[in-house]
Amino acid sequence: MEPLFGVVLGLILAVASPAHDSCTCATNKWAVCAQDGPGNCTCRLPGSDHPADCSTLTSKCFLMKAEMIPLQEKRLWRPPHGVSGSDGIYSPDCEDSGDFKARQCNGSSSCWCVNSAGVRRTEKGGRSLSCRELVRTRWISMELRHEGSSRAFGAPDVAQALTRLLESRYQLHPKYIAAIKYDPPLIQIRLDQSKKPRGDVDIADVAYYFEKDVNNDSVFPSNSKLTVSVNGDALAIEKLWIYYVDEKPPEFCMRQLAAGISAVVTVVLLTAGVGIAVLLILRWLRTRTYKKFECKEMREIKASSLELP
Repeated sequence: MEPLFGVVLGLILAVASPAHDSCTCATNKWAVCAQDGPGNCTCRLPGSDHPADCSTLTSKCFLMKAEMIPLQEKRLWRPPHGVSGSDGIYSPDCEDSGDFKARQCNGSSSCWCVNSAGVRRTEKGGRSLSCRELVRTRWISMELRHEGSSRAFGAPDVAQALTRLLESRYQLHPKYIAAIKYDPPLIQIRLDQSKKPRGDVDIADVAYYFEKDVNNDSVFPSNSKLTVSVNGDALAIEKLWIYYVDEKPPEFCMRQLAAGISAVVTVVLLTAGVGIAVLLILRWLRTRTYKKFECKEMREIKASSLELP
């Protein structure tokens, strides 16, 4: 009886294990998934507790939120580092749709306005700071450098390989790929998306997923690593720079420009002031020397006139 029970238990475990292993999120390794019924796997996003749609990319806002959850709370591996714009990663406030809220404070008294990619676009202010709208990031430029600077691929082959990668791995429609330029060993990918129709992925999410892949910190499960090949040869990416361009100019640019102009004017005025001061001092010294010489000459004339019979 006991051997039969062992066989039955083994069969049950054998059937249950694959079902349990298959309950994962294909597009987000940080999602917490659970089998809540036969053949029914539900995944939720740590940090926001929103249900995860594992058929598409997770929004950048939800991803950053998940990255800021302590390791013991989400019970998953935490990435060692993450970067967003030039201010580093922060815990964002997200809309239910996954969009960034226009104003971010990171749980502090310092607040700022962001664009749709979550990148700061204003100077930091207090809690009274008002952000009227979430300005959309119109296009993104991803500039990368591949390994082997002495080796060059064909420009059309590189463009074709990267287009295929963006379409298959990141679900980006080719119509949003404005241009791919290749000047060995540098590659520039320009993504242009004025509006995001329902059902399409956001170029900001694509750029963030791509950035994590290049930095060996992929959001995809561990068995889905980034590989790029051009005509069968590996295209290894070693550096990546991402630039965001919004529909409206950043609001802190004019302040920085005004500060720069003020600094230049101050330097010019100081230089002019020092120059005038030097000229006045030199003029004073010349006048003083001339007066001394004039007084000495007059004394000599008087002395010579007294000596005359």
